[in-house]
Amino acid sequence: MHIGLSMECDYPPHLNQRQAFDEAFKMAHVAEDLTFDGVWLAERHFATPTGTGGVPSIVSAPMILATAIAERTQRIRVGTGVLVLPLGHPIRMAEEVATLDNICEGRFDLGVGRSGFTRSYEGYDLPYEESRNRFGEYLNVMKLAWTEDTFSHEGDTYTFKDVSVIPKPYQKPYPPIWAAATTKPTFELFGEMGLDILVGLRGMSVIDLADAIVDYRTVNPDGKIALRIPIYVADSMEQAHSEPQESAMKAYARLQQAFTGSVGRSGTESGEERAERGERLGTITYDDLLRDRLAYGTPDVVTERLIELRDTLGLSGFIMESNVGGGIPSERVLKSVNLFGEEVAPKIRQTTNVNS
Repeated sequence: MHIGLSMECDYPPHLNQRQAFDEAFKMAHVAEDLTFDGVWLAERHFATPTGTGGVPSIVSAPMILATAIAERTQRIRVGTGVLVLPLGHPIRMAEEVATLDNICEGRFDLGVGRSGFTRSYEGYDLPYEESRNRFGEYLNVMKLAWTEDTFSHEGDTYTFKDVSVIPKPYQKPYPPIWAAATTKPTFELFGEMGLDILVGLRGMSVIDLADAIVDYRTVNPDGKIALRIPIYVADSMEQAHSEPQESAMKAYARLQQAFTGSVGRSGTESGEERAERGERLGTITYDDLLRDRLAYGTPDVVTERLIELRDTLGLSGFIMESNVGGGIPSERVLKSVNLFGEEVAPKIRQTTNVNS
């Protein structure tokens, strides 16, 4: 059972950019000391400035930040959660992944996706409608680069002749690959590709997710599934619910706007699903979130909630989203992460061993 910590590396108004980097490195050390299994770095571009209601992030170059964290830690795995593959170049990324995997001696996990929101593609001046084809071809090229001494490839987007990529990854044949499944069609698609998946409860309810996992399991019964879920642990239920409430509600309001804004934009598939999600999020209450999409509570309550989700959904791991919305003060986030690492994670691992 993998226990990971998501790092979106926000910097709210009380931090500047330099402090945000310091906070990221500090949190990675905390995760290692608390025996988390891994940290997972998001990839975020063109975040809305703080003054307009958004929460900017320093993690526009996650591979560089992952390398810095790998150099500052000894045990913990470092992953991307996730790299937006179509924004880059497959040969360059194959080289960077292999280099990082050697630097950290095989502690790297490659989380990949293509994002359902078009803003990053517009900022990079890339056509979103090509993202699906780019994603699959990109991934195939990287695998060839890692496993063949010399290879050639001719596809719709990329053409290479007699290319030899050095270094090869430390892990053989290459680091574990996890794909972000966010819309229902992607669950079956990634299952057919034989990929393990990262799933979440921001855009989906537990019921939606359970239904989509059935599609994945039908074609990939042995695949691993890790759930990224907002978690907040406090000494009392009142604290656990009240302290992160404002930040969580703002996060889901921004998500609702993102879903609504992406419907009908160039190349965005799953339009009906996105429209439905936006509509549901437009009327969602905090009680709805607590029931269906969050794990907020005392250590015992959060432990019970996660064990239930693990057994119901057939999960291989959890990735803690510790500050959804980016508005929870750093000292409270740190206390929540400590309570989770000291009192919740050990019980989840213990019951996993008993039930396996």
